[in-house]
Amino acid sequence: MTAFNLKKYFELQTIEIKNRIKQFNNKLYLEFGGKIFDDLHASRVLPGFLSDSKLQLLLKLKNEAEIVVVISANDIENNKLRGDLGIKYEDDVLRLIDNFKSYDLIVNNVVITQYQPTFRVNKLQNILGEHNINVVKHYKIDDYPNNLDLIVSKNGYGKNETIKTQKPLIVITAPGPGSGKLAVALSELYHDAINNIDSGYAKFETFPVWNLAVDHPLNLAYEAATTDLNDQNKIDPYYLKSRNKIATNYNRDIQAFPILSQIMNKIQKRNIYDSPTSMGVNMVGFCFNNEEEIKQAANKEIIRRYYQSAVAFKKGMISKSVLIRNANLISKNNINFSIRPCIEIANKLANQLNMNITTFTLNGNINIIGKTSALLGSSSAALLNALKYLANIPKEIHLLSKEAIELVQNLKVNVFKSKNPRLHMNETLIILAMSAKSNQYAKLAYDQLKNLAGIEAHCSAILSMQDIETYNHLNINITQEPKYDNDTLYHK
Repeated sequence: MTAFNLKKYFELQTIEIKNRIKQFNNKLYLEFGGKIFDDLHASRVLPGFLSDSKLQLLLKLKNEAEIVVVISANDIENNKLRGDLGIKYEDDVLRLIDNFKSYDLIVNNVVITQYQPTFRVNKLQNILGEHNINVVKHYKIDDYPNNLDLIVSKNGYGKNETIKTQKPLIVITAPGPGSGKLAVALSELYHDAINNIDSGYAKFETFPVWNLAVDHPLNLAYEAATTDLNDQNKIDPYYLKSRNKIATNYNRDIQAFPILSQIMNKIQKRNIYDSPTSMGVNMVGFCFNNEEEIKQAANKEIIRRYYQSAVAFKKGMISKSVLIRNANLISKNNINFSIRPCIEIANKLANQLNMNITTFTLNGNINIIGKTSALLGSSSAALLNALKYLANIPKEIHLLSKEAIELVQNLKVNVFKSKNPRLHMNETLIILAMSAKSNQYAKLAYDQLKNLAGIEAHCSAILSMQDIETYNHLNINITQEPKYDNDTLYHK
């Protein structure tokens, strides 16, 4: 039994969303936060929740739903990237549409907010048009969101193009935050009200979990994941005042609620929601099988986020204040690094041997070590050793021939002009895959790759992007010490 009850979650969450659709006469605009296809954060902190569970939820609502993708013209012009995928927001719009359509989910519309007819915006518009995707233009409104009379008028939301939809559930998603999902929903509420359609709005977000304490590890893990946005968990004062109950929300939603409530009241001529929490439909907090295990997973995630920010600071990618906030989350909540034993083992051995070390923790308590050698990087060595352990292969057995490794090294150094001859993880796996056809031990090891998903690992130095990508593909929860294993100024 997993710590998180996914079956119960699907049942409760679909019921809650369907009830909210009924509340608004079968027309609900659902602002969908977070990642739909690859929510790795949720899968790490909720053991049993899968990275595509949000997608599976949408598929259960397939007959009622259609998708609207939102992107800001400003993000198109500024070449904004999705940090986790390294692709531009406009490319992610195309990726999202392709993914949705591959599951037969309806996507007919893309809304471009803050619309300006620039070359880059027109390029995206043309690509979408060629694939029969409607492009809906939403324009900048002066003094938004403060000038209510202008916003809720024909010169505000009224000048936006309307989205032609048929389904009762309109899921509004985007490549990332700041795209304008909420404004799109409100604009549609305005146009529906003008046309005497009594539609409604709700918000779908997994974190923070509203019915857990502000300082619950699951909510702290969300805070650790958003320190760059300076998101902070708070008690929702509006929920407390109206219902005399405590609920957790985050600072930006709480701060925005008074103006948001006024806009909605002005559009719909009545008070729909008494708090930002009541706008949500999140049922995650009712689906625990083992809360202690979830707390432990969340604390591990907080440590992982600390190391992530430490490495980002070392690379000059974030301010020191972000790193300090993550460090404070650990110290103020007495989180012990020993819950990830791979950290101490890798660092201690690296200091003793004066070389880079990677440690994998298997089955919660089996620590597998990889050392840097003339042939392999420490992550590649740890990977092979872990696969041998899982496949019950004796340590003295070599999975890869020395000749095959040296051929790849020769290619790297003499053809690709790499200064590092050691094999990265992806190169190691390619040789392993090729060896599996003729080497029974390589085949046994190769078949164990799926069992590495979800394990904890730590490297005593900053990893190459090649190795990080491989860790991500294998779903290994890797952390790195914020130091390089050499003194050069340029690092890949």
